[in-house]
Amino acid sequence: MTNSNSKAFDLEDRLVAYAGEIALFVEKLPITYPCDYYGKQVTRSSGGTALNFGEFQGTISDKDYVHKMNLSVKELKESRMSIKILKYIKAYDATILDNILDETEQLIAILSKIIINKQKKMNEK
Repeated sequence: MTNSNSKAFDLEDRLVAYAGEIALFVEKLPITYPCDYYGKQVTRSSGGTALNFGEFQGTISDKDYVHKMNLSVKELKESRMSIKILKYIKAYDATILDNILDETEQLIAILSKIIINKQKKMNEK
């Protein structure tokens, strides 16, 4: 296996772990309407990030690849907003939410960099 494939699988594992950790976190939220609403929202968006990653691995064109990757970044940004709202309403321990936010920011940065690099290669063609 080449190093680039290894990195792709590492990122896949990281996105799966991110979605899984969010799901486990949401199960521990207090039973209130806001926690239920934003908990479901962050579960969908974090899971959508991982699912879109699976989709862009199978794309045929570079343009479709960038499009699917952008969808993952969009889902991560949506997750970030739900997490910030949960933190604002003091739904859970702020330190844990800060850790989740940190991972969200790191994943946004990684995927955004991949998009930039892919677009540069597309423009060179």
